Amino acid sequence: MRYPASALPEGVRPRRTPDPCAVVIFGVTGDLAHRMLMPSLFRLARLGRIAPNCAVVGYARRPKTNETFREEMAQAVLGPSPSDADRTAWEGFASGLSYVQAEFGDARGYERLGAELERLDRERGTESNRVYYLATAPEYYGTIVEGLKDHALVTRPAAAASVRPWSRIVVEKPFGRDLASARQLNQTLLYAFDENQIYRIDHYLGKETVQNILVFRFANGIFEPIWNQHFIDHVQITVAEAIGVEGRAGFYETAGVVRDIIQNHMMQLLALVAMEAPVVFEADEVREEKVKVLRSVRRYTPDDVDRYVIFGQYAAGQLGGVDVPGYLSEPRVAPDSRTPTFVAMRVFLDNWRWAGVPFYLRSGKRMPRRVTEIAVQFKRPPLRLFRESGREPNLLTLNIQPDEGIALRFVAKSPGSLMMLHPVEMGFAYEKAFDHVEALSAYERLLLDCMAGDPTLFTRRDEVEEAWELLQLPLTHWDTSTTAPHPYKAGTWGPEAARVLIERDGRRWQTS
Repeated sequence: MRYPASALPEGVRPRRTPDPCAVVIFGVTGDLAHRMLMPSLFRLARLGRIAPNCAVVGYARRPKTNETFREEMAQAVLGPSPSDADRTAWEGFASGLSYVQAEFGDARGYERLGAELERLDRERGTESNRVYYLATAPEYYGTIVEGLKDHALVTRPAAAASVRPWSRIVVEKPFGRDLASARQLNQTLLYAFDENQIYRIDHYLGKETVQNILVFRFANGIFEPIWNQHFIDHVQITVAEAIGVEGRAGFYETAGVVRDIIQNHMMQLLALVAMEAPVVFEADEVREEKVKVLRSVRRYTPDDVDRYVIFGQYAAGQLGGVDVPGYLSEPRVAPDSRTPTFVAMRVFLDNWRWAGVPFYLRSGKRMPRRVTEIAVQFKRPPLRLFRESGREPNLLTLNIQPDEGIALRFVAKSPGSLMMLHPVEMGFAYEKAFDHVEALSAYERLLLDCMAGDPTLFTRRDEVEEAWELLQLPLTHWDTSTTAPHPYKAGTWGPEAARVLIERDGRRWQTS
């Protein structure tokens, strides 16, 4: 059902239609642009969610003409056998595609880019509005930002979405590789852009289930009153991948699981689960509450790292009955590499809501299946009733992927004359509940938000730096040690030390 803006139900914001703009993708010949960015922009255009006169400019080093660029993008987006409707829609979209070939540090390249953007303003009416998307390796970020600044391709300030023309920049993770480099990256970005023009993208925040964490908590009166230390025993957050490094060993050898997953995805999930309710659902209000969570996380000591942070690395094993190699046998991996592919850690939040409640975080590659979930285990009631039945505690599970949904486990009596208890589950699946809704993918939603000037689901500067500050000591401790990571067989839930980490607290991993 559609409502006029003046008659929307309480809590529902009107659909935003972004201004016409030109989207410049640096590194457009790379995998991200082919798999995610161009398909997302095409679908947004096809759904009518962006202005029909929006344009996309690819900027990369490989020589191409506009025609070959459009042909390559058509193959990436449409596949080998597109329908007639797909072809027709693509022809309209492709008329707004163009290509600039240059090195990222080539001044003449930015001159040609400026000329192309001026042409698009004249011929397509993009109104000097710009989105610059950094889909390159991080080492080029500074060069590109300086090129944009030095050639007057950035409009400042853009203090609000209503200020026109506007310029915005989208930055892919990793946001640095430690606290010092994250701060340096932020300074580099601020050389050319104001903070409110910088959109640090984490695609996890575009997932429907992640966004629904806030709705689930704050729009349902039955959960928020018990979302605290008095009723919750502990929280587990798991991001498991069945795949290995999949040809990304060059990147992974310099990153590892902490920089790849923990610093961004898992810190965001932790913040959303633990944050206080914002006064209004607006960007700064939401992000301020997330920062408060990160600031409240108890910092590690070196002894804490040894005891409560477990680094692992997958060895040869089996997945789905198929033999898979260990990490050290992967192409482009050093034979003596200590790069962790798994980490488990226990953290505490020193605030009134969560005092004494442990949060267990776990992420790894080559695990039995791909799953991202948040498991909230409630305390057992302090009664002697039914203790001998070995009942399971209540468990609330928020499944982020692959099967998005929410499940609540509780105890019921089994049929019969005996008082036998059995855990049962109530479940909610997004796909079944909203099968009539044409949902946007994570990248589609985030690109649309950026073009509309809504930074709510993007990461602010202080969020990035607080997350790095929390993880700096564990990373430094690991990087400067000579200890080998705990081995675990591919196809298992991680090393034995990770099981010991949680079981010595009298708890167990939920997905094991």
